[in-house]
Amino acid sequence: MFDLSTHPITHRWPATRPDVIQLYSLPTPNGVKVSVALEEMGLPYEAHLVDISKDDQFTPEFLSLNPNNKIPAMIDPNGPGGKALPLFESGAILIYLAEKTGRFLPQENRYQVLQWLMFQMGGLGPMLGQLGYFHVFAGKEIEDQRPKERYRAESARLLKVLDNALAGQDWIAGDYSIADMAIAPWLNNLINRYKAGDQVGWADLSNLPAYVDRFLARPAVQRGLNVPARP
Repeated sequence: MFDLSTHPITHRWPATRPDVIQLYSLPTPNGVKVSVALEEMGLPYEAHLVDISKDDQFTPEFLSLNPNNKIPAMIDPNGPGGKALPLFESGAILIYLAEKTGRFLPQENRYQVLQWLMFQMGGLGPMLGQLGYFHVFAGKEIEDQRPKERYRAESARLLKVLDNALAGQDWIAGDYSIADMAIAPWLNNLINRYKAGDQVGWADLSNLPAYVDRFLARPAVQRGLNVPARP
């Protein structure tokens, strides 16, 4: 078995269960994607808090796993062929975990699931994140409203795309999948952390509010929402 202690990241975040997946994360929308997936799939794992308020993500130990200094990242000591697999980028991690377990990425609509996963990775997440920056964080102090309006308008457009796609179905690609695990945490963050529903016409959307409620009602989602627990 791979000796996890040889990886530099364990010098800062030692593993107490080195035989299970090691998750290095924070309960942000991108981090929650993976903790929810691990809970939904029933995979044993150990979670380590990467505190971005203390710049943990810039430490040499974390950069040894993810040179892009973003959470989440993980190591599966029992990866393909029995070899350890270090991995970063939440979308890649979701695909890997789905393929490892054979769950939430069915062959019959594999590419429909992947297209909506890419929709979140390339569009929805970045746009909602920028909207949050201008609505809640340092960007709200910028007097010029054009940057915020750009991201507000594009966020509203993307939400309408999702809302239309959900007409007549509970989940974005038919059955519940890794695409929902990627999308719904960002919507939950938009409404319950950014408090930006009024910015994007949330109350006028026909399907997304119930979609988020369905997601949050899942027991595995409830378990994964605060992993790793904030101090």
